[in-house]
Amino acid sequence: MNEYLGSLIGELLETSSFLASLEALKGSKGKSRLYGDRVRALTEDEIDRLRVGGNRCADWSRILVTREFTPESIVGSTFVGDCVLGALKGEEISVEEGVSLPSGIYSSTIVGCEIGDGCLVSNVSVISNYILRGDCVVFDMGTLSASPNCVFGNGREIAIGIETGGREVLSYAEITIPVATAVATRRSDRKFLEAYASFVKSYIDTCSAPFGVVERGGVIRHTARVEDVYLGEGAVIDNANAVQNVTLLSTHEERTWISHGAYVRNSCVQYGCDVTSMAIVDDSVLTEHSHVERHGKVTQSIIGPNTGVAEGEVTASLVGPFVGFHHQAMLIAALWPEGKGNVGYGANVGSNHTSKAPDQEIWCGEGFFFGLGINVKFPADYTEAPYSLIATAVDTLPQKVEFPFALINKPFRAIEGIPPAYNEIFPAWVLSDNLYTVLRNEGKYKKRNKARRTEFVFDVFRQDIVEKMITARDRLKSIADVKEHYTDNDIPALGKNFMMEENRIKGIDTYDLFIEYFVLEGLAAYIEKLLDGGEMDRIASIYENETGDAHWEYRRTLLNSEGYAARSVTENLERLGDIQERIARDTQQSKERDDIRGRRIIADYMEANTQAPDDGFVKETWEKSRTIKAKLKNIITKLNGS
Repeated sequence: MNEYLGSLIGELLETSSFLASLEALKGSKGKSRLYGDRVRALTEDEIDRLRVGGNRCADWSRILVTREFTPESIVGSTFVGDCVLGALKGEEISVEEGVSLPSGIYSSTIVGCEIGDGCLVSNVSVISNYILRGDCVVFDMGTLSASPNCVFGNGREIAIGIETGGREVLSYAEITIPVATAVATRRSDRKFLEAYASFVKSYIDTCSAPFGVVERGGVIRHTARVEDVYLGEGAVIDNANAVQNVTLLSTHEERTWISHGAYVRNSCVQYGCDVTSMAIVDDSVLTEHSHVERHGKVTQSIIGPNTGVAEGEVTASLVGPFVGFHHQAMLIAALWPEGKGNVGYGANVGSNHTSKAPDQEIWCGEGFFFGLGINVKFPADYTEAPYSLIATAVDTLPQKVEFPFALINKPFRAIEGIPPAYNEIFPAWVLSDNLYTVLRNEGKYKKRNKARRTEFVFDVFRQDIVEKMITARDRLKSIADVKEHYTDNDIPALGKNFMMEENRIKGIDTYDLFIEYFVLEGLAAYIEKLLDGGEMDRIASIYENETGDAHWEYRRTLLNSEGYAARSVTENLERLGDIQERIARDTQQSKERDDIRGRRIIADYMEANTQAPDDGFVKETWEKSRTIKAKLKNIITKLNGS
C-alpha cells in the first residue's frame, strides 16, 4: 500500500467492525448465517399451531428454526422461500418511547429472511432478503428489501470541488475528512490515487453482500420503503420518506437516526448522525456526529464531524468539522477541510458556473465566516486567510486572499483609482475588534465535540496559523512607498480589495501582539516544565540551547528572530501577564460594543440581555487571565529565589 495512504487509513480493512460483521455473515458455515447448523425443521405440531395462528406458507419445510423456537408469537403472517426464525417468545421490546410490544412476527410477509432472537416484525407489507441480528424492531412499514448485490452506498464517485469532475472521491462508510482531502487535492500523485482506488475496491468487495442487515437493536418503523440498507447497532429509521442504498453506522451509545420525512439515498452515514425534518442526503457521506435537518439538502458532498446543515443547500463540497449552517443559504463546489466556520442566512457561496460549465470552485480557510446575504464569485481561495469574515451583503470578485483574521466589507467611500467592484479589507480585524468570537468559538468547539474517532486541534493560536500571521505581517511591512491606500498591485495577496494605510499599521500591530503572545505562552509553559522536572539550571540558557521539544523549538526560534530575547526571562513573563490581561479586556470590550449599540436602539436592551461584564464567557476569560497571572507570579518568585 502507498505509504501516505497507509498513514491515513491504517489497518482499516482488518479492524473495521462494520466489515467484520458482514464478513462473518457471508462466511458463516452451515444452514443458517445467524446460527450455523444450530437450526432444525419445524415439527408437525409447530406447523399446525402456526396455521391455527393464521400463518401461511407454501412449503413449511423451507422454514428452519432454533431449538428455543416457539410458535405462539407468530400470528397472521406469510412466509415465502427459505427463512430462519430464532427464539421469539413474546418478551416485551421497546418500539418507540413509551410503547413496548411483545416480540414475534405479526401481520407481515417474510420472504427469504433470517430473524434473530427477540425481534419484533409487525404490520410489515414485505420484508425480503434481510438478516435481523436480534432484538430488532421492524414495525408498521411498507417494504424492507435487499437486492442480491448490495454495496450499501459504498464506492460512490463524489465530485467535490469541481462539479464536472477532476477531484472525485470514491466513498466508503468509514472515510474521514483527511482521507477525502488528500484524494481531492493530490491529483498529480498518480500512485497515491491508484492505491486509494485499489483500497476502496477491496473495501467494497468486503462489504458487498447478497442480503441486507439490521444489526442488534436496530429499529425501522413507520417508513414506506427501505432498500439495500445496512442498519448498524441501535440505529433508528423512523417515519422517513425513503432510505435506499445506504450504510448507517451506529452503536447503542452513538445512535444514528433517519427520521421525520428524511430522504437518504446512495450515501454513508456514520456514528451519532441525525438526518431529520424533511432533510435530503444524496450521494454523500456524513461523518460522525454531523446532522442535516429542517429541509437541509446535501448532495455529492462529504460533511465533517459535528457539522450541521439546516434549511440550506450543500452540493459538491467537502465541509470540515464544526461548521454552522443553520439558515437558507447555498454552498456549492467548496473545499473546506478545516471547517470551524459559519454560513450565514442568504449566503450564496456557489458561483461555480461560468455559463460555459459548472467547473469553478472555492477553497475556504479554517474558521471562515460567510456573512448574511453575500455573493461570492468563483474561483476563490481563502485558505491562507483563516478566521476571516465577509461582512453582510458584500459581493466578492474572484480572488485569492492571504491575510488571516481579516474583515472584507463594503467600502464606506469611493476612492479615486479604485475599481468600484473592489471591497475594503481590514487585516487582523477579527483579532483587534472581534476577539470575543474567536476565543469563544475555540472553547465552544471543545465543549460541543461529540466525535470519538476524530482528533481535533482546537487551539486557534498554533504554529501553522502563526506562520500565516507572520507571512501576512511581513507583507504589510514590505511596502515600497507609504500611501493612503493600497491594492494587490502594492501588497500581494490582498485580492480584489483595497486597504487603507491606518489599517495596514493596525494590522501590523495586531499581528505582532498575537505572535508575541503565542511565543511567550510557549516560553512560560516550557519554563514550568523545567521547574517541575527539577531542571531550573537550564533556564539561564533557555534562549540559546537547542532541545528535543519541537513545539518549544519553533517558539524559541521566533523568540530570537522577533527580538523578544532582548528581554530577560522575568521581563518576558511579566509581559505575558500584561498581554493576557489585555486579551481579557479586549474580549470584554468586543462584547460591550454590542451592548452599546443595543442600548442605543432597543429600549429595554439592558433588561433583556446579559451585559458584557456578566457574560459567562467574558467572566471565564477574566478568570483564566487571573489564574495565568497568578501562575506567572509564582514562576517569577521561584526564578528569583524569593
